[in-house]
Amino acid sequence: MNEIDSKYIAVSQVEMVFNTRKGNFHALRDINLNVAKGEFITLIGHSGCGKSTLLNLIAGLTNATSGTLICANREISGPSPERGVVFQNHSLLPWLTCYENVFLAVERVFGATENNTKLQKRTMQALSLVGLTHAEKKRPNEISGGMKQRVGIARALAIEPKVLLMDEPFGALDALTRAHLQDELLKIVAKTQSTVVMVTHDVDEAVLLSDRIVMLTNGPAATIGEILKVDLERPRDRVALAQNPKYAEYRTEVLEFLYHRQSHPAHEAA
Repeated sequence: MNEIDSKYIAVSQVEMVFNTRKGNFHALRDINLNVAKGEFITLIGHSGCGKSTLLNLIAGLTNATSGTLICANREISGPSPERGVVFQNHSLLPWLTCYENVFLAVERVFGATENNTKLQKRTMQALSLVGLTHAEKKRPNEISGGMKQRVGIARALAIEPKVLLMDEPFGALDALTRAHLQDELLKIVAKTQSTVVMVTHDVDEAVLLSDRIVMLTNGPAATIGEILKVDLERPRDRVALAQNPKYAEYRTEVLEFLYHRQSHPAHEAA
């Protein structure tokens, strides 16, 4: 792997200070993180530790107070189709069908260079990837919460982003639906070879999905406390992993950090 691929996303000395009515709020400090091309990274920590803030910085939705953020050897200076974002709130337009919600994104990104037939094909391929071709004509109020999230993922994947950024996409779902979508996400990422950065509160989700788990200290002025490499073979099967002692070790390691070491960063992130 060359240097660009090993530092596909490079976050260097990033600080984030918000100006509020009560004065400055120091959200993040000394954030240093490299993400390799094709790597699946999760950000985990207690509420208020700046996980979503860091994701928004990588997405270009927020500008850092200081430091630099690079993606594919280019500075991140704002939102870009190269970085698709999936939020916990699916953000679908309620008056549009599932197909139309995805097509809207496709048309915006590729409309100037591709004809309508190609745009339609892209849209259907994305819906097929998340198993929703049967629901293409349904509107958001006619489908379940899990299906809405799948439409949101399809919309993000349809623009062929270099990086998929996910902010607790399954957080509002029931346990069985969440487990099903986690399994689907594993298959999608294996097929697309996407680079993924995902915010989660769920320790089991982090261990199941990740190549590395980035653990943040408590805020304010949160930073990266530890990074845990998850050395579990892919493809991963949740039932088999439940009996895997390494899975249990990784899970315990994250819990130990969250409940005993989260305010004492052990080392600088690499």
